[in-house]
Formats: sequence, C-alpha cells, structure tokens
Amino acid sequence: MKLEKNYSKTRIYKIYVSMKNRCERKTSINYERYGGRGIKVCKYWNNFKTFYNWAIKNGYNDKLSLDRIDNNKGYTPQNCRWVDRKTQQRNTRANVIIELNGERHCIAEWAEITGINHSTIRSRYSRKWKPEDILTKKRRKLCQI
Repeated sequence: MKLEKNYSKTRIYKIYVSMKNRCERKTSINYERYGGRGIKVCKYWNNFKTFYNWAIKNGYNDKLSLDRIDNNKGYTPQNCRWVDRKTQQRNTRANVIIELNGERHCIAEWAEITGINHSTIRSRYSRKWKPEDILTKKRRKLCQI
C-alpha cells in the first residue's frame, strides 16, 4: 500500500490499528470482548487506504470515534459510522434498552425524553416494573414536616 504521506502517527491510523488488534490479536487486552466473541473486520478493510477513503467519505473528523451500529456485528462499511462521545456511550452492550409503544431507548435517553431522573428509571427497571410504569409514573412527593 502506497499512501501519499505517512499516516502511521495520525489519529485515524491509530483507530484503524486498534480496531484490527482487538478483533484479530488474541494478546490484545480487549480481544475477548471483540474477536473472542466473533467480531471481525471485513476483508474490504484489510487495507488501510480503503478504510481511510471510507472514513473520509463518511464524515471522519478528530472529534468523532468509530462506532458499530449493531454491537453484535463486525466492522464493515454498512455497520460503522463516525459519532460523538454521547452517541457512542448510548450504543454499548452495557446499556439497558427499554421499549415502550414501539420506541426503544437506553435509560439516559428515556430520562431526557420523560424528565424522570436517570437513577429513578434504573431503580424501577431493577425492581422489574413494567415499561409503562417505569416511564410514566411520577415520583411521589415526600411528606413535609
């Protein structure tokens, strides 16, 4: 691969190498969470220049990070996007997704939508409340003495 300039010290190249390592190198600290559970990098991206061209055409900039739309699928042009930190944090396997009336959101998003405190929603979810009760019941006011 011949690139016009040396990309090896650039942020985008480091993202590329990190993606490949966590999916392909069994010695990588994150291998179990990626390659170890079947997450792969598509053959199309075996070449950095191809990845680089896709990244530039799809909105790469130094404030965004690479995100897989479906966390159970691999790194492919169809399953990846460049997103801000907030979006990426809301798209992890660790998030709890609650569905109500066909809308699916993580707890942080429901807190913004409903105005109900994040910890209240999480607590109700932990206590196995129904989604409609988690997201519609108003908090009881404590008695004032």
